[in-house]
Amino acid sequence: MSLIKQLWITILVILLLALGGSLAIGLTALRNYTEQEIRIKNIDNVNALALSISQLDKDPVVIELLMAAQFDTGHYQLIELHTPGGELIARREADDPVDKVPGWFVDLVRFDIPSSQAVIQNGWQQYGTLTLQSQHGFAYQSLWHGAIRLVAWFGLAALVGLLLAGWIVRTIRKPLKAVIAQARDIGARHFTNSPEPRTRELRQVVQAMNRLSNSVRQMLHSESEKLDKLRRRLQQDKATGALGRDAFMTQLAAHLESNDERASGCLAMVRLNQLPDVNQHLGRAPTKALLKNLSQRLHRVVQTQGGGVVGRLNSGDFALLIPGSENNGALGKALTAELEALRNSETSQELELFSALCHYAPEDTISTLMAGLDAALAAAEAQDGLGQQWVESQPGNLLYTNRADWRNALERAIAQGPRLASFPVIDAHGNLLHHESPARLHLKGEWRAAGTFMPWISRLALTTSLDLAVAKAAIDSIVRDHTPLGINLSLASIRDAHFLTRLSDLLKAHPEQARLLWLELPKSAALRDPERFRLLCRVLLPLGCRIGLEHVGNEFSRLGELQGTGLSFLKFDRSLVQGIETSQEQQTVLLGMATLCRSLGVLTIAEGVANDTEWQTVLDLGLDGVTGPGVRL
Repeated sequence: MSLIKQLWITILVILLLALGGSLAIGLTALRNYTEQEIRIKNIDNVNALALSISQLDKDPVVIELLMAAQFDTGHYQLIELHTPGGELIARREADDPVDKVPGWFVDLVRFDIPSSQAVIQNGWQQYGTLTLQSQHGFAYQSLWHGAIRLVAWFGLAALVGLLLAGWIVRTIRKPLKAVIAQARDIGARHFTNSPEPRTRELRQVVQAMNRLSNSVRQMLHSESEKLDKLRRRLQQDKATGALGRDAFMTQLAAHLESNDERASGCLAMVRLNQLPDVNQHLGRAPTKALLKNLSQRLHRVVQTQGGGVVGRLNSGDFALLIPGSENNGALGKALTAELEALRNSETSQELELFSALCHYAPEDTISTLMAGLDAALAAAEAQDGLGQQWVESQPGNLLYTNRADWRNALERAIAQGPRLASFPVIDAHGNLLHHESPARLHLKGEWRAAGTFMPWISRLALTTSLDLAVAKAAIDSIVRDHTPLGINLSLASIRDAHFLTRLSDLLKAHPEQARLLWLELPKSAALRDPERFRLLCRVLLPLGCRIGLEHVGNEFSRLGELQGTGLSFLKFDRSLVQGIETSQEQQTVLLGMATLCRSLGVLTIAEGVANDTEWQTVLDLGLDGVTGPGVRL
């Protein structure tokens, strides 16, 4: 039984005891008082009547008339006169009606009042004995009305007491519910903080749990920082902070092999020409500072274009990978502006900063892309010191040539309904966790992967329409096959309140299927707009679905910002998994990340697992599941 119920029962018992005890005491006192008054009345009346008769001639007719007159005016039940020998001289008797009083009440408070007697004298001799008994009906009525008034007053007092108790209980219940919710969160390894209530005992409990949550948060931040330092040492170029060549190429391969919007976008190369001459002229330390400044500016370009990665391919060559980007003009201008600003900041030597850009798509290979960029760089070097060259797209790769055609085709495809692909996610015991289900749209007679159309979906603001259609298709598939599915949601969708309402209504209408639905968001969605992500979790998690982040890698140290949201799972990026069987440092990073997630009750899944060796290695490190081209049921 809950504490609140026990408290209510205690309050009700106390009120009932108070009401019952007060009513019993009040009725008993009133009954005793009434009995005393009737007894006194009997005594006074019988003595007065006996005195009056004693002063009269003892004519039986006169005596009877006097008794009759007294009887008719005094509400008597019995008046009788006997001789000293017991013979009846005169008698008046009437019923004792008890009107408008329940019989059970009369039985409960029945009076015990004996009749009163007085002696009548005739001179010095005893004439007779007078007996008198008053009626009790009026007394029962008076007592009944008094009891009703007592009950009414005590009922009013009880009502006021209940209202006051209800207010007190509500003031206790709110902080108590907060304490219970925080305890449940901690039990689920979601270390949240709660405001301290006024109640001293509850405040002490909340203070202790808040200290625990803060300690865990500090531990999480400290450990994630250590892991991030180790990851940076493993993947990043020490001088510039950009990814090393191998790590960048792993990212590029993962993007080309992916089944989502990362499969297409823009790739760029930037070359600081004649780096040995620059180093000789400026000196080693200024050259390092120059390269770091260049890397920072390239990172700034990536962030303004929606996110991506920057890598250092060799001494003076840098590369930018911007998934989902199709805006040629904006990217080229942003890159030129940063390179020009860097060139103008270096006055001691004129820098030559060339750039080449191209689009990439799922059917491209790394060798083809890099060869195209190298050729474009060579062409850019023939221009001035800020030469820039785009690799021309192959016309045959373009599905549609203008914005209107793309909109019409995409709207028709979404209305027709997406098809969901299926890629298994397997746990450590070989059981299915869920199927990853990236969307396919029917365009120009074929079912196209997300990398083909997602840039245009974003550009035409059709993201929420597509995500809602995918969610409906997933629910229909779960209804049909009873198999858990994972679908992707975009940042634009979680920022749309109307989309969140419609998705919530859809899941409420299918509660059984909602429990088999895994919602995956890009890591950037949660980190760029944490408040909307928290709102998404608050609305959808109670409906039974699971919410997680995909492609988690270099942002792992910031995941402490999402602590307490109810995050269900993380999918670690392919760049953390590739070649893990031969890299002890990489294993250390992944082991630490998995351990931290496990301590917070978050499932960990490795993406892009390509073979059985990688599969077994990541499971040995304690990850909960795997997915990728080498994973099969």
